[in-house]
Amino acid sequence: MVSVCIATYNGEKYLRQQIESILPQLSIEDEIVISDDCSTDRTVEILKVFNDERIKIFVNESNQGVVENFENAIKQSIGEYVFLSDQDDVWEPNKVETIKQLLQTYDFVSHNAEIINDEGERQGVDYFSVRKTKYGYLNNLWKMGYLGCCMAFNRKCLTDILPFPKGILWHDMWIAAILHLKYKGTISELCLINYRRHDSNLSTSSEKSEYSLFFKIKYRSVMLFHSLGRYWKNFYGRGEYTL
Repeated sequence: MVSVCIATYNGEKYLRQQIESILPQLSIEDEIVISDDCSTDRTVEILKVFNDERIKIFVNESNQGVVENFENAIKQSIGEYVFLSDQDDVWEPNKVETIKQLLQTYDFVSHNAEIINDEGERQGVDYFSVRKTKYGYLNNLWKMGYLGCCMAFNRKCLTDILPFPKGILWHDMWIAAILHLKYKGTISELCLINYRRHDSNLSTSSEKSEYSLFFKIKYRSVMLFHSLGRYWKNFYGRGEYTL
């Protein structure tokens, strides 16, 4: 069973196109788990119009922010294969089957993406080329080369991924760090989604970082502490690591 986890917030502009690119790839047993962060637009209404039992909607009682919203979506999932998705991209028709095949061999997969603009026009560049993506824990701790919306993993990984540490800024960096420390993964050069970049994106993952060098070093030190602490506690059963 596949669980596609989406964190939504005021996503009415592109959400229908995204859901329409995902649903045909899912079986009747699969699910799309939506955690909505108190949207004030028609996001929830659009989801309900699909009238599809595979779409499961959970609305937060108060605004939680991107990281906590994704964590809630993941917690609500029940599938053996967990796919992360943004609310404004478009999946290629072969994404689910391609990744499911890879997850027979690997515990987690991160794939490439074609960058598109507001209007869905391809920009002639892929995400891995922009970020100079490399596989590995240290590579992605220093310069995150994966997109959360291009990641999928086996359910057993949730034992170590959840709960997210308090105060982290990027759920995908945390997930990548934990997965690399224990699990067998791979990256695929296949562009299996069209990754939309526009003014209202909640992340700036394909642009030059606005953060100072000091902040980057400090934040990565925090991620190093949390990920190795989780590794030490969960993988060796030692220590008094707390979130």
